[in-house]
Amino acid sequence: MASGYIIANVSVTNPEQYEDYKKWSTAAFKAHHAEICVRGGQVQVMEGDWQPERVVIAKFPSFEAAKAFYDSAEYLKARKAREGAAIMRLVVIEGV
Repeated sequence: MASGYIIANVSVTNPEQYEDYKKWSTAAFKAHHAEICVRGGQVQVMEGDWQPERVVIAKFPSFEAAKAFYDSAEYLKARKAREGAAIMRLVVIEGV
């Protein structure tokens, strides 16, 4: 079965409030057995005009598991904590 990935580019607008989101999203990732591959490390654009800010990549057991995480009660709590603290651009991708 192919893995599922969540890839997010986050523009943090309220760093203090964003700390609550990080706390709740970390708990949600753990509850859904996600492997955090990237979380806010250094970024250097090599081609194109994309200017990512804070990148997060999480690996899940399957595409369906990644989608279920996003809609879960645990992550909904994190999403509510993020309101007004960040602009999120997020995709779910099926791996190989």
